[in-house]
Amino acid sequence: MPQNSQPILKKLVLIGGGHSHAIILRLLGNKPLPGLHLTLITPDKYTPYSGMLPGHIAGFYSYAECHIDLQNLSNFAHAHLYFDQVVGLDLQNNKVICANQPAVDFDLLSIDIGSTPAKLSVSGAAEYAVSAKPVAQLLEHWYKLQKYVAANPQKPLSISIVGGGAGGVELALSMQAGLQKLEIENLEMHLFQRSGELMPNHHPSVRQIMEEVLNNKGVKLHLEETVCQLAPINKNFEVQCKSGLIVECDQVFWVTQASAADWVKASGIGIDEQGFILVDDNLQSLTHSHIFAAGDIATMVNYHLPKAGVFAVRQAKPLYENLRRMVLGKSLKPYKPQKAYLSLISTGQRKALATRGNFTLPPHQLLWYWKDCIDSCFMAQFQNLPKT
Repeated sequence: MPQNSQPILKKLVLIGGGHSHAIILRLLGNKPLPGLHLTLITPDKYTPYSGMLPGHIAGFYSYAECHIDLQNLSNFAHAHLYFDQVVGLDLQNNKVICANQPAVDFDLLSIDIGSTPAKLSVSGAAEYAVSAKPVAQLLEHWYKLQKYVAANPQKPLSISIVGGGAGGVELALSMQAGLQKLEIENLEMHLFQRSGELMPNHHPSVRQIMEEVLNNKGVKLHLEETVCQLAPINKNFEVQCKSGLIVECDQVFWVTQASAADWVKASGIGIDEQGFILVDDNLQSLTHSHIFAAGDIATMVNYHLPKAGVFAVRQAKPLYENLRRMVLGKSLKPYKPQKAYLSLISTGQRKALATRGNFTLPPHQLLWYWKDCIDSCFMAQFQNLPKT
């Protein structure tokens, strides 16, 4: 062994380039752990920052402003980077099974791959709807739609969004804002929600305000409507509901309840009913102590947390600390999420609503600038990284 080389203490593999792992890579770049063999496996070079994605769709941010360059970040952290899709785990031999390359060995594993909207149970959804995740796929369809509208602004366009949670509401408003910038003459937006209220995980004041915003902007709300089938008709699609309601549209976007990747469900790790990895207060798997998870893919058993990017960001430092402690053989430190957290929700035209617990501020331009400042500061930590 060369005199200056470090013995490999642990092989740490990060699956997914989500918010938590992006922060961990930056922290390990700033403070390397001697002897750690670090690997990131992710299908894409760029990972989107969810806080700025609605603004990108609305036309307020460029692609580069709202995406983290995982190649640069991995170089900074001295991490091996594999652009590949994980398809399984061999937990008997501690290997990550990839689609296009040999299995990757690990001593410690951390998973931060987000979630995808559940749609396979609805006939035609998998074939004809565009899922909000993965984001790269969503943006590919969005850019094509923008090009079509730019070339044909006089042609009527009807868009349906299935799912009236925060993600669906923000997507409807940001898409409307983005298309209106292209001076489209006849735009129709439909939003379907199976319950009687939008954004059921938010305070009633937020639901009321956002419903008013959508109505004022002309978005057609279909509350208490359960979509049961998507079907092609001519060159368009029909959104069919259990009530008998049928809406014809040009494009359908799917933003429903999140689900986990199939390979996670089949891995043998302890999971909940939706397939998300069950973790304790240390963000450690209940069934496999050398596996950690954060962000949407994780379910903390002692806390009821919504699937929101804010928690992936806040779990990053506790996860980083516990991975370091695991490598060094130290006891782990529990993470306690905040009961109330600030949520800034974009309403399309450079305005945002603010809510924390029972307190809500209606949409205002100053709140959007506050949100813009927070988001820009978050992204700044991944830009202009020093050469190592």
